[in-house]
Amino acid sequence: MIPASMLHTTRPPLMLLLATVLAIAACAVNPATGERQFLLIGEEREIQMGRESDPAIVAQYGLYPDSSVQRYVRDLGLRLAAVSERPDLPWTFRVLDDPAINAFALPGGFIYVTRGILAHFESEAQLAGVLGHEIGHVTGKHSAEQMSTAQAAQLGLVVGAVASETVRDNFDPIQGLVGLGFLKFGREDENQADELGVRYMTRLGYDPRELAGVMEMLAASSRLASGGGGRLPEWQSTHPNPENRVRSILAQVEEQSLVPADPIVRGEEFVGRLAGLTYGPNPREGYVEDGVFHHPDLAFRFVPPAGWQVQNLKQAVLAGPPEQDAILQLTIAESDPSAAANGFGNQQGVRTSQPMNRTINGLSAVVMDFRATAQDGELQGQVAFIRHDDLTYQLLGYAPAQRWPNRESAIEGSIRSFAEETSPAVLSVEPARIDLIRLSGAEPFDAFAERYPSSVPAERVALLNQVQPGGVLRGAYAKRVVGGR
Repeated sequence: MIPASMLHTTRPPLMLLLATVLAIAACAVNPATGERQFLLIGEEREIQMGRESDPAIVAQYGLYPDSSVQRYVRDLGLRLAAVSERPDLPWTFRVLDDPAINAFALPGGFIYVTRGILAHFESEAQLAGVLGHEIGHVTGKHSAEQMSTAQAAQLGLVVGAVASETVRDNFDPIQGLVGLGFLKFGREDENQADELGVRYMTRLGYDPRELAGVMEMLAASSRLASGGGGRLPEWQSTHPNPENRVRSILAQVEEQSLVPADPIVRGEEFVGRLAGLTYGPNPREGYVEDGVFHHPDLAFRFVPPAGWQVQNLKQAVLAGPPEQDAILQLTIAESDPSAAANGFGNQQGVRTSQPMNRTINGLSAVVMDFRATAQDGELQGQVAFIRHDDLTYQLLGYAPAQRWPNRESAIEGSIRSFAEETSPAVLSVEPARIDLIRLSGAEPFDAFAERYPSSVPAERVALLNQVQPGGVLRGAYAKRVVGGR
């Protein structure tokens, strides 16, 4: 222990070190914004973080399986990045196979747009504006700045932990609060990314007013979701409210006279590329109907416990009760049932019963009970490894040991329900897709919706066409949605 008499001699050097580091970092001037930035993270580290995170993003969402769409977005993104202040980054542009209306960027030049947001664009200029916006987050080093601020806060806590018993005793909880403070771009960063997006799209000759149209669409999407009881668009989880940004973008365009002499929009060309684009969740990757989870592509089905909420992810199906005191997880194992069971039982902290060879609805399986030591206490559950076609499925259910007796029957019943899917209606289901109707001129939307019915509500079709119900369609094409469940 450091004697109290020495604290006054120990504290100043630490504080001096912190002040020196912060002063040096604060001298960086960002060439894109012209502003001084507080940066503790260099370009190599930015690129490394993006490269390390990209595989997880791809695994979580999947890539949209249309190479022409991927090439189109990549080529446009690279052209925009080339006229930015950081053209030499290893820029990567991906279209994610996700129905949400979203786009986001990782440090180092990794940009993502979802097929969900592509479906709602009305021009190539709108896509250019959103890509430019996300490029702006990278050239503006917004993530690097946030993480640098977080690191400085952590560094300050380290110094405080040495100098103060109060801070040291509460170090872990404070660290958690610091991390939560830097999870989302603020209004200033978003406005700056809008300004940079306008800059990059106009350098290529695109009409910058089209980005304001995107913001209007996002605002309409938010109103539709909140009014209809649906969840807010994923855009809202990474971007502030778009409504006020429409005025800012248009004001910037007018004040700086940014509209090119012959602005590029390419509405007809862009919308023409959307024919056949998957719309909404893809049922071939799994869906719940009448309490049964069906997976047409993999031809299996099972019955989650009644009343449990089901989340269908790219690599797992999860189910949990409202009380959140248990979980059932379905994943694919990497070996046959016996080897997978042995691997599970050999995990540290896991104790299993004798593996039992069983037949579940005509499928070979290995089933065993287990207990596991977790950070918060003892877990108890059951796991089954079931062979179907050329894959082994792991169904893992567990709860805290004291709650297992209340959940055991429901989880075991769900595991025993796993079976081959044989329903022709399920196996032949197809996703909804965008269908294009060529217009001969301006047409009232309500008349169009009546003449060309869609498999989704009319207000969703209006949003796709960036028009209000009761409004008028004016493009070369109008979108509708056909097919689906």
